[in-house]
Amino acid sequence: MTLVVVGHVTKLNFVIHVITSIRALVVFSIIIRVTLILYSEWHDAHSLVKYTDVDYMVFTDATSFILSPGPLNHAQGPLGKWFNIGDPYRRETYRYTPLLAILLAPNKWLHSSFGKYLFAGCDILAGILMHKLLVSAILPYAHPRLEGCFTPPLRSTSQAHARSPKGHPKAGGSSKNIAPTPISDSVSRRATLLVALHLLNPIVIGISTRGSSESVLSLLVLLTLFCTLQGWWDVAAILLGLSTHWKIYPVIYGVSCVGVIGTENRPAGEKTRPRGMFPGMIQYIDVFVNAKTVRFAVISAGTFLVLGVLMYSIWGYPFLHEAYLYHLHRLDHRHNFSPYFYQIYLTHPSIPTSAIKQLSVWTKFIRSPLTSFLTQLCLSLGSGLFFIHSRQDMVMGWFIQTAIFVIFNKVCTSQYFLWYLLFLPLIIPRLSLSWPSFFKYFVCWMGTQGLWLSQAYKVEFLGEPIFCRLWVCSIIYVVGHTWILAGIADSYRRTPVTY
Repeated sequence: MTLVVVGHVTKLNFVIHVITSIRALVVFSIIIRVTLILYSEWHDAHSLVKYTDVDYMVFTDATSFILSPGPLNHAQGPLGKWFNIGDPYRRETYRYTPLLAILLAPNKWLHSSFGKYLFAGCDILAGILMHKLLVSAILPYAHPRLEGCFTPPLRSTSQAHARSPKGHPKAGGSSKNIAPTPISDSVSRRATLLVALHLLNPIVIGISTRGSSESVLSLLVLLTLFCTLQGWWDVAAILLGLSTHWKIYPVIYGVSCVGVIGTENRPAGEKTRPRGMFPGMIQYIDVFVNAKTVRFAVISAGTFLVLGVLMYSIWGYPFLHEAYLYHLHRLDHRHNFSPYFYQIYLTHPSIPTSAIKQLSVWTKFIRSPLTSFLTQLCLSLGSGLFFIHSRQDMVMGWFIQTAIFVIFNKVCTSQYFLWYLLFLPLIIPRLSLSWPSFFKYFVCWMGTQGLWLSQAYKVEFLGEPIFCRLWVCSIIYVVGHTWILAGIADSYRRTPVTY
């Protein structure tokens, strides 16, 4: 009887081990995505309401323009005449790097759903990279769980304490009490459960299988983060430049990278030795201006500039305007989560230039799209400087920077939430968040969106003129999400790590 029970327990443990393995999660995630992409082809062929995102159609049309040059469709840059290539910006609303349209060239000569499979593949690779980050750079240094905290513990807290960050026994710890394999299995399973929050997230699955390119940028950002945690700063600088070329917002991570590089490379004695009349200011400058930080900035900015100059030399001003300048002065009068939409709606269409000249300086300042952008940028950059003290804080710091950037953006849709939700599986091990607090924040996060969507539905589909009420819901959204972010930041626990 005992042998039978032991046999059943062994089989159960084996099943649990298989289910919670990263390989099983990846296979299951691939099956889900492939099934939905195949379904999307059938659905789009039989329904007026398409499963495929309209942006995917825009990408595909831009690819068609690039691959089909003609007298009225050719690259407008100085080097454009040397290449028999079309202009993707002939497609209205295509406001991305030409690299995206080139990347989707197989859409035209292989299969129309190639891009969806590519984006879904980036999702999977991002999940695998998350697992690598959790196992190698995050979970080994996470706090042991306190009573009632949100983060689940390792199999044995005493075993976790008996190891140093490099995986070797600490002084005073007995190597006989350490079981490397169980700890490794426990960490891997814990990492798999966290990665499942990303790979099995319905929002993530839906956005990539409908044809949104956000997963490409997510993968680039995670690769950049991985290189920073490994200390591969030159590679991280190149990836940061590439990420910023792809979409401008990752530029906010540069200041935190420079701050960490400067802090880690300062001699210990130099941190406390006063110099000059303003020693505090001089020490602060020393952090940001030294050989290593300048090297990182030059490589990162150089990568961004080289790619930009190359794209400009081929596609000219349309690239510069649509990919970058448009987003600086964008005025979206259609309703979105941002409270800025209402002011833009009330002043749309833009008043004539002659009337603008008669406005006061203060009125011009308030009306300028750059006002909201500068506020948003200062908050994002300032939070990176304030919160990130060392390399171990990079994940949480990037989460906070991105969340602030999204919450205070002058245009905000549900798709933008993925920018900071990307870091959620990576920060959970460092949060001492109780289940009641987690439930409270989750209800607030969903409730504020649900409240806004309920009013947006009345505006969009029922035609009710309740824009002021919708604006109030946008303010509630900003306040609620800011409160959640503050609570998460307050629950973060730093752990000293020796690199």
